Order: sequence, then structure tokens, then C-alpha cells
Amino acid sequence: MFNNLTERLESAFKNLKGESRINDLNIANTVKDIRRALIDADVNYKIAKDFTDRVKEKATGEKVINAISPGQLMVKIVQDELTELMGGTEAKFDVTGNPAVILIAGLQGSGKTTFSGKLANYLKNQKKSPLLVAADIYRPAAIDQLKILGEQIKVDVYSEPETKDAVAIAQNAIKEAKAKNKNVVIIDTAGRLAVDEVMMAEVADIKAAVNPTEILFVVDSMTGQDAVNTAKAFNDRLNFSGVVLTKLDGDTRGGAALSIQYTVNKPIKFVSSGEKLDTLDVFYPERMAQRILGMGDITSLVEKAQAQFDEEQAKKLEKKIRKNQFDFQDFYDQLQQIKKMGNLKDLMGMIPGMGKAIKDIDISDDAFKGVEAVINSMTPYERANPDVISQSRRNRLAKGSGKTMEDVNALMKQFEQMKQMMKTMNKMPMSGMRMPGMKR
Repeated sequence: MFNNLTERLESAFKNLKGESRINDLNIANTVKDIRRALIDADVNYKIAKDFTDRVKEKATGEKVINAISPGQLMVKIVQDELTELMGGTEAKFDVTGNPAVILIAGLQGSGKTTFSGKLANYLKNQKKSPLLVAADIYRPAAIDQLKILGEQIKVDVYSEPETKDAVAIAQNAIKEAKAKNKNVVIIDTAGRLAVDEVMMAEVADIKAAVNPTEILFVVDSMTGQDAVNTAKAFNDRLNFSGVVLTKLDGDTRGGAALSIQYTVNKPIKFVSSGEKLDTLDVFYPERMAQRILGMGDITSLVEKAQAQFDEEQAKKLEKKIRKNQFDFQDFYDQLQQIKKMGNLKDLMGMIPGMGKAIKDIDISDDAFKGVEAVINSMTPYERANPDVISQSRRNRLAKGSGKTMEDVNALMKQFEQMKQMMKTMNKMPMSGMRMPGMKR
């Protein structure tokens, strides 16, 4: 999302390259470029000016100490201010209550229904028992869409297709949740193409009737400053507790993420991208600031990996690697774990320095399909014993997977190289494979 802003900020910091000291002149030039970069990212001019004024105030008079260059010092100041601009710290998401009631609001097309499904999936993985509520009584396919999402994640959906009273539906859903021991109720409300009194009144009535634990305003991040204006209108009426930014994988400049918290003084609690129901992330201002500045986000990457980590399976895999018995079934299983972590390009962008390197490269989520097709064409015996895959077997694999012989041969070669690398690592003494101070 922030590729263009990242580039512009990196260009701004070049004003300080080679300088031994921060002075009024290079501060002024750098701050001017930062302000232009923010405005180009669709950040409101007043917000951009206030931001750069604070950066300038902090930078003025700073001296280069402890071998820190002026450029590094300015990056640190900008990182701190970006973090504060987006909320400072992770916002608490309250799911206490019997049941906790989460009210979802926003304009039509912002992604409310999809987010409701993602949130239910997220809470289910947090050992909660959610109930989805179809309270959008106007959009023709809203109830069906929520039911489909509920089936995919195995979460119950409460609906009353014949009822045209959203308040009554919400109240009845809470009774249903208590009867079925559901501890979280997620109410998907109706939206409009633009803010209007009917929609606002209905959502406000639902709020008054069910006293929600959380009111989340869902906003399409691709709409830029319009998203910020809409957020203000909703907040004036509902006093919502947090913001959800959707479609972060779209062609957006990031202005909404940088402006909403400043404008409505409400935290961004979640961000999501794509249609897959596992693409929902808690919003961390500091991590997002690091990503904007091209520093990556190793913490989030590790957390995503840990979420898919199976300790018992990992121990078995380690034993097989040490015995040089790693096979195609193990390889296939590892691919499935990587795929569950999310969009490949987003994952690579979390590695420091990689964001810029891959920004113009199209990395499809289907990148593993060819490899999977070849492995799926293998017999269980072939997967467990890669050495038996002769030329005639490779011909069969190419035909069975719809790939060329070159594709199959390339996969076999890469797999063999990987096994050789693992074999080499096994020969290294454990002391050489650990950083100083690490326990065995």
C-alpha cells in the first residue's frame, strides 16, 4: 500500500546523506520533501503540516552522537512521529460480556460483510464462540453472503429473512446467542453508497437497543480522504470505538491509514486485505511505521509463522532432516504452511530491505501451483523416496501435472540442491550454528 510513500520518504532522507550535522538548512529541505510525500499519499494538508512541524521541532538543534548519522536520526524522529500519528500503541479489542456484542458499521461496498466473516474466524481461532448476525435487511444478497462465509469458517449465522426490523433482529440474535452459549455476537448492519439519515438512524437505534461492547467502523482504504470524511460523519453520530481498514492490497496511497486516527481520535484496530477469511491482522502503529520507512516487519512475520507452527510436526521434520530423509511429502507440507501465512508478496515485504526489491515484481499467490501439481501427480511411494523417480517416471509426472519435462526436471534439481544444503548444515557443529549467548 505504501510503496510510493516509502520511496518519497527515502528520497527526502537523501538530503542528509554525507552530512556530519543536522542544521537548519538540511532540516528545512528534508521536512519540505516529507510534507510533499505525505500530501501525495492523500494525507490532508493540515495533518501533513502539523506532522512535519513536529518533526522539525524535534530535529532542530539535535547533534550527531554515538556515530549516528543525521539521516538515521531523522528516520528515527519520523518513525516516532508516524507511530504517534497512527495511534501510538496497539488498541485493546474488548470481547468481555455475556455475550460481547460487536456492531459493524460503514458504507456499502466498504467490505463490512467480508470483515464480519474474517472477525468471526479470528475470534474462533482465539477460542471464542461467535455468532454472526445478518442485520442488513436491504441489500439483496447480504444474508446469503454472510451464510456462505459462516459455512466456510463453520460459524453459525442468525437471520430473519422475512423480518424488516433490524433492531428486532439484533435483539433476537442476542437471545439466541445466550441460549446457544455463544460468547460473541457480530452484527453486520446495512450500508448506503453515501452517508444518509435513514442508515445513520437505523445503526444508532441498534446501538441503543443492544449496547454493544465494540462499534467498529469499516472503511475502504482505497477511498483516501473520502474515507476520513465518512469516518468523521459516522463518529459524530455513533461515537464508534475503533476503525477497520479494508482492501490494503489495493491501489491505495495510504492517506486513510495516516489520517483517520488524527481526525476522529479513534484507533485503527484491524486491517485486512483480499477476500480470504484468514487475512485479518491486528493493527500495530509502530510496525506499520517501520514498514512505511522500508524497515520491514519481522515481528509480524514471525507471529504469522508461529500461528501455523505445529511443534510435534516440527520435531519430526527436524529428525528427518538430520537423518537426510527429507522427502517430497515434507516439502509439500511446508508449502501448505507458507500459503496459510497469507499473501506471498506481503510476507516478503515484511523482510527488511525486501519491499523495495520486489515492488515491481508480480508475485502471484498461485506461484506454488505448478510445484503442487507435480507433487500431487506422484505416488505416495515416490513422494517418500525421491531417488526412485527415473526418467520414465518424470515423463509420467509431466503428463499427469500438465507441466513440461523442463518444469519437472527443474523441480527435481531444486529439491536435490535443497537436500544437499540441509546435509551440509547437518555437518556443521552446533556451536557454529548458534549465536553467542544462545542456549542449546
